[in-house]
Amino acid sequence: MEVNFQIYHYWRSQCTMKGETMGKKRVTSEDVAKAAGVSQGTVSMILNRKENVSFGRETVRRVEEAARELGYQVPKRKTRKESRNKLIVVFCPTLTNPYYVMLLQGIEEVAREKGYGVFVCNTQRDLKIEENYLRMMKSVQPLGIIYTCNPSGSCSGQVGELAAAIPLVIINNREELLEIDAVELNNAKPGRLMARHLLDFGHRKVAFASPPLTSRQGQRLKRVEGFVREFSEAGCGDGVIVKAAADDMDNRIPSMDSEYKMGYTLTRELLREDRELTAIAGMNDMIAFGIMDALLEEKIRIPGEISVLGCDNTIYSSLHAISLTTIDHYVSLKGRDACDIIIRKIHSQRNYHQGDEPISTYHIEYEPKLIARRSTSYVRGGALKSGGPRQKNGKK
Repeated sequence: MEVNFQIYHYWRSQCTMKGETMGKKRVTSEDVAKAAGVSQGTVSMILNRKENVSFGRETVRRVEEAARELGYQVPKRKTRKESRNKLIVVFCPTLTNPYYVMLLQGIEEVAREKGYGVFVCNTQRDLKIEENYLRMMKSVQPLGIIYTCNPSGSCSGQVGELAAAIPLVIINNREELLEIDAVELNNAKPGRLMARHLLDFGHRKVAFASPPLTSRQGQRLKRVEGFVREFSEAGCGDGVIVKAAADDMDNRIPSMDSEYKMGYTLTRELLREDRELTAIAGMNDMIAFGIMDALLEEKIRIPGEISVLGCDNTIYSSLHAISLTTIDHYVSLKGRDACDIIIRKIHSQRNYHQGDEPISTYHIEYEPKLIARRSTSYVRGGALKSGGPRQKNGKK
């Protein structure tokens, strides 16, 4: 092989001055520039084949020869996909319910451990906002998307297209969107557990307080259905009252106490109707907190006269002053699992050639568990009697 001795002697002199051997020193573009007698910028533009600039043939020859003789390799340029931020987008219907905050905490824990950032799209259960965020994904270009609830029906086409292009996980109700990765909950199970707990304590006249039960909120409907079905199978279906907020409540921008107020208002209505209830179940813990406050305001003892239970096992439910019986379905773990699936699939795309990636669909489901606390007990003799709501002093 013919060697350019001018370049060789330059390189030997540089190594000798620094007390290094040729094999140990990493060649830089600065070394190539000095050996070729040009600027470092010239080396960069020539070796990177920079457009809209031109150099004389002799200059190009000297730079290329110096790079070849010194063993310099142009750093690999990142593709557009590789240059994107390590970003995961999370679609969330509200941030006013601790349930979704717990999900986000689990997601962010895993994302931070793996060096990813999280961007939250709070749709506020507004279809137009959700559609707008979905349109933004083309320019945002996240590496993955997590839906913390089922997408709106009219958005399923856009969500399906995104899932075909990048990893997408839905934390959803079981048996829906089975072709997409999902961390699931059979929402009928928490409803059944809530009902069975009350039945075991002898409750036969109960109410279920819920946010709006619209067709868009299938997970709510399934939880109510599970609750009612358990009572029906026990021969007590006639003793169940389902009290849901008006449909237009989901069209309003939620505030921090929206669901609490629903529980409070629905309970006040139930007390006015006076159905001799011995227990009230809330769709979630926030609803249950509103139920408890409405009962306590009327000097109704919990659980002495009316038992109360919720669902989600949020941190507030375990506070000693509240001690709410609830259902734990491992919310933060679901968030961790959803993010873990996203990152697994991102890495899979990087480690295989396009078209050779392994095909896999993840479905993870936790069994819900009843957490019995002090807000529920056996039916006692202090249940409400007919004849009108109680007064502040506990009398009719």
